[in-house]
Amino acid sequence: MNRSYILRPTIWLVVLLLLTMLLEGFFQKQIRRDTAAIKNSVDYIMEHLEGIQINHDTTAHRRFTANRMTHYPQEDNALLEQVKFSSTEPDKPLLRITADQSELFAGSDDIFLSGNVLIIRGEDTDEDKIRMVTEFLHIIPDEDLVKTDHAVTVFRMNSLAKSVGMTLNNRTGEIQLQSRVSANDQRNER
Repeated sequence: MNRSYILRPTIWLVVLLLLTMLLEGFFQKQIRRDTAAIKNSVDYIMEHLEGIQINHDTTAHRRFTANRMTHYPQEDNALLEQVKFSSTEPDKPLLRITADQSELFAGSDDIFLSGNVLIIRGEDTDEDKIRMVTEFLHIIPDEDLVKTDHAVTVFRMNSLAKSVGMTLNNRTGEIQLQSRVSANDQRNER
């Protein structure tokens, strides 16, 4: 008789606990599904867009093109596809950047590029133009900087340098390679 007094409430407690866990799991899945739907909702899509920024004081020109821009209102960010950026300023080499994707966030001028990122500093006809290849790049336009913490390969003339992490200061032309740097110089001695 004592066992039944202890056993019945224990069984009901276990059943109640299992039912609570089952319902919590169901509602958590539903909340995750709803959150994902809200996060992935698209506000607008623009195709074949082009923009230009001109600073009349310094006669600097910045231009961009993208095949497609998708705006997400919940996070107020935009995803651009097949992006091209260029910057021209007096007494500085032309700077061009292309990438598969670019992400822009509200309240920030910073640009985050990913996928087959190519940076070219100099004209195509320049013998000493610099080409850089990476999978991720952070552009900070106000400081005239581009940075990556990913693997990067730098080509200049017949020289090649590889690194993990890089900063290019377009004002000074200085390139800082961060870590695991290796270089190979195949230029002819003069």
